[in-house]
Amino acid sequence: MCLERAFEYGIAVLAVWKAGGAYVPVDLEWPEERRVFVLEDARAAVVIGAGLKIEVRRKMERAATSEIARESLAYIIYTSGSTGKPKGVEVTHGNLLNLVFWHRRAFGVTAQDRASHVAGLAFDAVVWELWPYLSAGASVVLADATTRTSAELLRGWLVAEGITISFVPTALVEPMLSAQWPHKTALRYLLTGADTLHEYPVAGLPFQLVNNYGPTECTVVATSGVVKPSTESRKPSIGSAIANTQIYLLNENRQPVAAGETGEIYIGGTSVARGYRNQPEQTAERFVANPFSPAVDARMYRTGDLGSLLTDGQIEFHGRADNQEKIRGRRIEPDEIVSVLARHPKVASAAVVGRGNACSRQLVAYVVPAGTALRSSELREFLSKELPEYMIPSAFVRIAALPLTANGKLDRGALPEPTNENALGTMGYRAPESAIEVKIASILEELLKVERVGLDDNFFLLGGHSLLGTQMVLLVRERFGVMLTLRGLFMAQTVGKLSDEIERQLIAKLEAMSEEEASAMLAQIEK
Repeated sequence: MCLERAFEYGIAVLAVWKAGGAYVPVDLEWPEERRVFVLEDARAAVVIGAGLKIEVRRKMERAATSEIARESLAYIIYTSGSTGKPKGVEVTHGNLLNLVFWHRRAFGVTAQDRASHVAGLAFDAVVWELWPYLSAGASVVLADATTRTSAELLRGWLVAEGITISFVPTALVEPMLSAQWPHKTALRYLLTGADTLHEYPVAGLPFQLVNNYGPTECTVVATSGVVKPSTESRKPSIGSAIANTQIYLLNENRQPVAAGETGEIYIGGTSVARGYRNQPEQTAERFVANPFSPAVDARMYRTGDLGSLLTDGQIEFHGRADNQEKIRGRRIEPDEIVSVLARHPKVASAAVVGRGNACSRQLVAYVVPAGTALRSSELREFLSKELPEYMIPSAFVRIAALPLTANGKLDRGALPEPTNENALGTMGYRAPESAIEVKIASILEELLKVERVGLDDNFFLLGGHSLLGTQMVLLVRERFGVMLTLRGLFMAQTVGKLSDEIERQLIAKLEAMSEEEASAMLAQIEK
């Protein structure tokens, strides 16, 4: 499926299922090499794209309806792989059906409900946003590209559209919890997940907040729980197991840990996917026999996540047991990024780690140059040919040699904090010159509480993160009248690049204005 976010996507999925096939979502924003790899690895027989809709639809109409068994493959979602290549998770109709039936019961879905569609099409949450509602005769409302990335716009949209149940990723939900809401709204449940939730809802919100957890390998959701207002110091829990799902907290010998102790999270039950496409070794490593189930062929998925059992039966999440990262809700294997960096002729060696807490986590690449001049822009361009935007590190740090432990492994604790001084290809301070550049630098100084911001200074290296990014987006809209998005900020992280993007949008607006309107807008910018 190489389609834009539109309702034709759901129609195409139904057509493929009716014909007895399974589908693979391919993000149109992925680099061409990644799209080609996914299509070849999945052994896709047909590509459905915007220009093929009519032709494919006619073919599907002639196809006989196929009987679909629970064990039949429904879709394959590709995630980052530790071997340096993406790996495809094979999800069956039985896996998906369990999610749909649990969701409809848990949230009392009826034909009168109006659900939101916010997620990107290559994110597995899409199946959660569509099928529990459409199968119940409920409505699904599609959020536009700008609204779906802004906490403020999304909150207003949910109210205006009369949405009754919505899934919103953690990074956007947290600022929404302290926002002003009408005393009464149609919204009954605000579902969240994808990252660690740090905030509790304030008292008096007109909906229930539900925190959810689950890897792609276990069909979107494995645990779920209502989060109530609280002054507790610990993070909100990730709830308890959903229907027909078992959660095991095990030690290194795969034996259960005592209540309150930290163990690795293993997931068993109906939600566990078939395995990884064309990767039997990785499948065997992660999808292991379940000794706690009476079924002979029962399996459980080893998540690599850590958790502990609370006294109320819910689970507290404690992060990762390995080096896998989660950035803006996306699982990332740093080794996949390193494997691409290592192919650059000017890179002798490299490491990629995550820095910051869960809500402000960013990827940082540490690069040992191969003796020649090297700039971060070269590496970003090189990586962007194979990796999606969310896997491009926010910062590139020059380092003479990678620090190693006594055992010869990377010593992550000895890697330096990224600064403007050790940034790869630093040009030194360049003062902002144009009115737009000066104003952007002023906004950053105000928001990040730093004394001086130069043209090449990076929002994230100065201490910015996704929550401050949301505020930055709002300030830019307020002071320039242009629709910068959070994703736009991730793509243009320096004062210079942000100014170029704002100037591009202003020129487009000016061309559509009268002379008087244009003069008024320019006068406002010059203030």
